[in-house]
Amino acid sequence: MATVSVHALSAGSLTLPERFFVTPADPAVGHSVPSLSFLIQHKDSSANVTRILFDLGLRRDLGLYPSPVQKHCESRRPLTTRPDVVASLAAGGLVVGDIDLVIFSHIHFDHVGMPREFTHPTQFLVGPGSLDLLSGKLSLDIGSHNAFEPDLLPLDRTVELHSPLQSLSTKLPSTELDGADGSPGASKSFLWNRPLVWTPFDRFPHTIDLFGDGTVLIVNAPGHLPGHINLLCRVASTKYVYLAGDSCHDVRLLTGEKDIAMWTDDRGKSCCIHADIPRTKETLARIREVRTNGLRMEKDELDGEEQVAEVELVFAHDWMWEEDANRRGRFWPGSL
Repeated sequence: MATVSVHALSAGSLTLPERFFVTPADPAVGHSVPSLSFLIQHKDSSANVTRILFDLGLRRDLGLYPSPVQKHCESRRPLTTRPDVVASLAAGGLVVGDIDLVIFSHIHFDHVGMPREFTHPTQFLVGPGSLDLLSGKLSLDIGSHNAFEPDLLPLDRTVELHSPLQSLSTKLPSTELDGADGSPGASKSFLWNRPLVWTPFDRFPHTIDLFGDGTVLIVNAPGHLPGHINLLCRVASTKYVYLAGDSCHDVRLLTGEKDIAMWTDDRGKSCCIHADIPRTKETLARIREVRTNGLRMEKDELDGEEQVAEVELVFAHDWMWEEDANRRGRFWPGSL
């Protein structure tokens, strides 16, 4: 059975005031949390290795963010940007040129890093609706955290997944984008020589089997932001790692100890970290069920018994997970 290796990468840290994320909350409490990135390594039947980064964390130089993001960063101090994802890769002997694909869980500032450092042939993949947020065609007025950069990504090397609400056999719209020289861009990708289709997997109604071998599933995880996606990675025959991005920022939302916070800004505008609270809760309910009950697998060929795979859950800002992973040597060049 094919598997992948998953490696945690340090990519900065920031402070999350509790009152903006959970309720009830102590208005004086904030948590210093990581902005995690992950390296996924896939080896095919010919021993060719594909390296993927899931999120890029914080930008090394905050001055390279647009001014609205820089202003928002002031509300997230103390904040650190070193080591960034580039330095963390180097700790295990890799450089940006070794990365084939960057997948973003979503395009908030603390996840996008510095894409322009990843030059050709690195490609980028984002969830449905992400490019409309970047271009300004879609806007969200629910907090200063929703500031985006129109020129964040090179469009000739970027694929935006189609909406799961479209036909499940629809090819990616981005495969029709033209490259800088007028030639087809994303359609020439090593990964997209076939349509990527949304199909159900266990409790998840919409997943994409990235390599076609079940090792890396892109999971549609709506609620936090348009285009929010997660990754489900098979690391052993009966174990998966679920990279949950910003499905929640505090595990007490998952356990039911807390609820999603809302607040009123200085304009009197109602704000929330999550763009769609009901869909966020639906996504969390699926994640909760999988973490509790595991994933059902095909029946064993020998005894006919249904197998259940363990699922390790990792949120992008889980400081308790980070502390444990550091103690256990699970950051690159270590592995999960």
